[in-house]
Order: sequence, then C-alpha cells, then structure tokens
Amino acid sequence: MKILKPIMFVGTCSDAGKSVINAGFCRIFKQDGYSPAPYKAQNMSLNSFSTPEGLEIGRAQAVQAEACGVPCHTDMNPVLLKPTNDISSQVVLNGKPIGNQTAKEYFLSNNKKELFNQAYEAFERLSKRYSPIVIEGAGSISEINLRARDIVNMPMAVRTGASTYLIADIDKGGVFGSVYGSVLLLTPEERKRLKGIIINKFRGDIALFEEGKKILEELTGVPVVGVIPYFHDIEIEEEDSVVLDEKTKYASENKINVAVVLLRKMSNFTDFRVLEIDDRFHLYYTNNIKELEKADIIILPGSKNTISDLLEIKNNGVAKAVIQAFKNNKKVIGICGGYQMLGTCIEDPNHIEGNVSITPGLGLLPQKTIIGEEKVTEQRKFSYKGGEMINSGYEIHMGETINNESSKDSPLCILDNGIKDGYYLNDNCWGSYLHGILDNTEVINDLAKDFDKEEKVFDYQAFKEEQYDKLAQHIRENIDLEYIYSTLK
Repeated sequence: MKILKPIMFVGTCSDAGKSVINAGFCRIFKQDGYSPAPYKAQNMSLNSFSTPEGLEIGRAQAVQAEACGVPCHTDMNPVLLKPTNDISSQVVLNGKPIGNQTAKEYFLSNNKKELFNQAYEAFERLSKRYSPIVIEGAGSISEINLRARDIVNMPMAVRTGASTYLIADIDKGGVFGSVYGSVLLLTPEERKRLKGIIINKFRGDIALFEEGKKILEELTGVPVVGVIPYFHDIEIEEEDSVVLDEKTKYASENKINVAVVLLRKMSNFTDFRVLEIDDRFHLYYTNNIKELEKADIIILPGSKNTISDLLEIKNNGVAKAVIQAFKNNKKVIGICGGYQMLGTCIEDPNHIEGNVSITPGLGLLPQKTIIGEEKVTEQRKFSYKGGEMINSGYEIHMGETINNESSKDSPLCILDNGIKDGYYLNDNCWGSYLHGILDNTEVINDLAKDFDKEEKVFDYQAFKEEQYDKLAQHIRENIDLEYIYSTLK
C-alpha cells in the first residue's frame, strides 16, 4: 500500500463545502493509485446510512467511502449525533445508539476525553487498512468557547498529525474576515498544522481574485492553494439540511410534480436525490398547502421524531391536505417515519420520542406502529411488488409496524431474508421502511408509469461514479495538487 500522511479539510463555517471537497479528494487519491478512506470523528446529521455490518454512520462518510471505492464502516464516523428536537440528540457511538443527551449535557459533560480517545482509536484502525485518511472537520474551526471539548476539528488535526486545509465559502461573502479570523484564533500548535487555504464556490473570473489571494497570504502567512469555481453540472449528494433552503421550490409544468412534505425533523432527504436527476420528475419540498395541492405525487419522508412531526402537520393543515390528495386519486407515499404516519396510530409506550403515549395517524394504511427501544440498521436486498428484480436499500428506524386485526396482509416488498416490508394499498398509496427505495430503476419507473412517461434504464450507481470523476477533475483543474502532495509525504 502506498503511504501518505493524513489530510484534513476544515471550514470557516458550516456548509463551506467540506464534505464535497473531501469526496473529491477521496476520488483523486483513488485515481492516483492510493487506498484512501474518509474519516469524521463526530458528525451531526439526520442523514445516516447503514454499514454492511448493520451499524449506523453519517451519510456523508458513506458517500465519501463510495468515492474511495471501499465499503463504509463505523470507523469512518465513530460519533454521530442525530437531533431529536431543538435541544436534544441521539448519540450514536461506533454505530450503536447509547442514549439521548441535550446539547448542554453532551458538550459540558466530562466524557469528552473518553469520546476523543474512542474516536482516535477508530482513526488508528482505519490507518492500518487505508492511506491516506481523508479527514473532515465540522462547522467552523474557530468556536473557541468549545475548544476544550472539541473532538472533531483542530485537536484531532494535531492528534493525527494531519496536513490541514481551511475551506472558505466566498459565495457567502466576508471571506477575508472569516479566513483571517479563523486562522488568528488558532493556537500556535494548531496553526502549525494548517498548510493551505482553499477558496470555494467562486463565481466569475478567477483571475480577478489574484490580488485577493496575495492579501490573504500576507494576512495569514498561509498559502492559498486553490480557488474552486461554483459548479451546477456535477451532482454530488450533500448532507447539510441548509441545502434544502435552495430546494424548497414550487410546482412546475410538463413534468411529474413530486412534493416532499417539509418536516421539522426530516431525516434522509437523500432518499429523493434521484428525483432531481431523472428529468421526468420535478421535485420540490414544501409545507405550503396550495403547493401540495398542485403535486401529482406527495411523499411523507423519514423523521427523527415521527410523533412530533405528525402532530405539527396536523396542526398546520398539511395532514388534511395529504388526506385530500389521496381522496383526489393523487399518489401518496410514505418512507420510514412517513410510512408510520400513514397508519392508523403511533404508540410510544416508553416515551422514547417524548411525552405523547399515542397519537392517531393519517389513517390511509390499515396498520399501527409501536415505537420501541431497539434500532434496526440494516442494508437490504428486496423484490418490489412481487417482481423478480433484485433491488437494494437500507433500514434505519426504531419501531415496529403491524397490520390492524381486520386488515389483510399486503406487503410492498419482500426482503431477501423472507421478511415482509411496508404496505401496498394500491398504486396510489404505499409505504416502506426502505431508505433508498427510489434509487432502483424498477421502483422509479413504476412511480412514473401512470403519467404516460417512457420507461428508462437508469443506472444510478454508474451515474454517481461518473459524478465523482467529474468532481475530481474539477478540483484538479483549480488547485495546486503538487503542493498538496508535497505536504503529505
């Protein structure tokens, strides 16, 4: 195995593009004959993924592992925080939930040294199997009030000896202040690890920023190693929910309008990425009743707090609009938490999600869900609607959904272990626990068939591979790769 030092990408802020640039470098190192693997000590996200071992990590690290061409593993994201409400998160350690904590309990508790050590042990295990380790930081590196409890940014850069690169989002504005302030607030030991600055999401003529590069280098004493142009033609999955602000659009004409109900605790919105790429569909996220009325298909997505989100859509009129859409012969689909909402009721006898013990569902599917403490995290192969094709997806949920006593058995899918998944009411209404179900050609063609749209053979995996290569090329063309390699040897 060819050996390089670890490389780390940190940011001046959230959504600076760390995850995407990390994925791009994962692919670059793979193309150049190395054996890279991604790593993020601590991730906070409602987008997660199941590893082949049936454990849970942040979706971004699963995407980066895909760019590396290796199976994802919990060592790539040993600590995952999944917000359950505005102040609390479920803590997932090495792929398994260990309980819920408020932000105050998590960040002020005395277990940070132990978490840091466990996260570093995961890094060491990865380092024995892969090189280089491509590390991602979180948010801003200059949250100095949390420095003593930080396990994911510069303390990890120092511990791992990673050559570290600071990414700044120039599209947000204030790039000089954010870069200078970020560097100035580092300790001398942390500053030694900083090898370069990357200006990301640049619009316009890069030549106009030459003076800006010189100013930044004079201010910080750190070289600007690249200016990455903003791109629109490369489709890379993003994990940060702030990107939904750009996707909260409206109905369109001449396409199949698919409205995903915008939930406060929506999880795994990556389930719908394929609907943005397939030109038969127009995807938008909304909780606006008039925009829901325009949709041909309404999807209730996953949720980290299903009961809370269900109560909210009842209060804001969205639930009534979904039921009316079903009565008007529109397609209504539920995935994971959204599937649970479509049933007659959700019970939470142990108050795992909150203080509500039971709440009626939308009543479209003749099933009820009981929230339990056991969490299912599994990759799945399955047949869809009795078909012979083998499809793939994954489950991440707490709770069991069962048929009501008087209802017939009508599963949507049969898993490869013989277990039944979901409920098929008719072509206009079904639900499933399977994340990624829409990524399969058979399923997406079935979704489009009633709208006089031609069937397509769309290899989503091949498409993603092509996008990783395009991203790698885009970065190569706009960065001093020779310099970066020199800092890794």
